[in-house]
Amino acid sequence: MDNGDVVLKVTELAQHFRVVGENLFSSVMLKAVDGVSFSIKRGETFGLVGESGCGKSTIGRTILRLYEPTSGKIYFDGADITHVNMKPYRKRMQIVFQDPYSSLNPRMTVGEIVGEPLDINKAYSSMNDRREKIIDSLNLVGLNTEHMNRYPHEFSGGQRQRISIARALALNPEFIVCDEPISALDVSIQAQVINKLIELQSELGLTYLFIAHDLAVVRYISNRIGVMYLGKLVELADADELFAHPLHPYTKALLSAAPVPDPKAGKESRIILEGEVPSPISPPSGCCFRTRCLYAAPECSESKPEMKEAGPEHFASCLRLDALN
Repeated sequence: MDNGDVVLKVTELAQHFRVVGENLFSSVMLKAVDGVSFSIKRGETFGLVGESGCGKSTIGRTILRLYEPTSGKIYFDGADITHVNMKPYRKRMQIVFQDPYSSLNPRMTVGEIVGEPLDINKAYSSMNDRREKIIDSLNLVGLNTEHMNRYPHEFSGGQRQRISIARALALNPEFIVCDEPISALDVSIQAQVINKLIELQSELGLTYLFIAHDLAVVRYISNRIGVMYLGKLVELADADELFAHPLHPYTKALLSAAPVPDPKAGKESRIILEGEVPSPISPPSGCCFRTRCLYAAPECSESKPEMKEAGPEHFASCLRLDALN
């Protein structure tokens, strides 16, 4: 990969939280993200998938420094932003949160919500310029001037998420973290929001980190996909390649669980994982997936697998990769 094409790169990123232990006077470390590395090319959509609690959203928020990283490095457009003042980068990096019902201030009008990042960054020359930028942002997502003086409760869930997207676009960013932007919406309007994001990417040259657990949506919008399990990246490949030739046992199980038009047709190929996802407070030794893996061997409990390239731009983290594929 040509470094000039890379907008975002993270290396060995870790995000650990200290939480209350067995009693109120003790604490333990929760490893939400543990040594994740990937890069995102300019103008592409990088999808991040996995079960709830695997660390997807934590990665997105840590990249934007909403959480301070425990260790590792974050590079944006070639610059190390791991510990720098983020104010100069806020205009270039934005986020669309998961729940439009809680991410919009109910006491602010739509105009005030979209204009807030402009106010914080003093990104206008006059009040008329400010108004024009707000209107432009609303127009980009299919809203108009009439919506400026209304409040969030007057809109549907899909419209609220469009307002969130308009707010993210107000500063003309290059990179947007889409943190499960459609999971709180009705299925009937999820496609509208996804298609709007694709349209905006084409029109504005945006780069997305798209976080979701819906595999069909991730495949539809993403160029490349990373699969996460228990705070670690276990597979990374081109979207079509990942769905056609999954290598990691967890990826195979995840894809087999995706709904199909004819349930009977997919019944025989369904991979059932035994047991529960281990706690990130006390993850298993060796491979983090070994406690639920159908192919686990004694070696899997002894050493941690490293990401290795199993094919062109196709990486997986499994000690038994060659034996299983």
